[in-house]
Amino acid sequence: MLLFTKNASTVLVGDVKDKIAILVDTCGTIVRAADRLVEASDTKVYAILTQGIFSGPAISHINNACFEAVVVTNTIPQDGHMRECLKIQCIDVSMMFAAAVRRTHNSESASYLFSNVPY
Repeated sequence: MLLFTKNASTVLVGDVKDKIAILVDTCGTIVRAADRLVEASDTKVYAILTQGIFSGPAISHINNACFEAVVVTNTIPQDGHMRECLKIQCIDVSMMFAAAVRRTHNSESASYLFSNVPY
């Protein structure tokens, strides 16, 4: 399965029935998608990303986009990005990673963390 996004159109090529789809995207694509959502309806748009690398003009794009917020984790430092863009919010995942490492080291179940989030 291939998903092509260029400008404002999206084209799906291939059979996706009973398949797992993994989408890898860029800031430009989510900005265009957010713009389309707002054009189609009067709604608020949030982006939730695992890592906020924000390379090149990404910060500028987000500042000019219609996002209410762009939420990322602190798997890489976000302080500089947050100073440049007030829409960026960061979730601290250090306790989750620490618990996963500790549980793995002690031969305990890491899958326990799927339903029991450490604080």
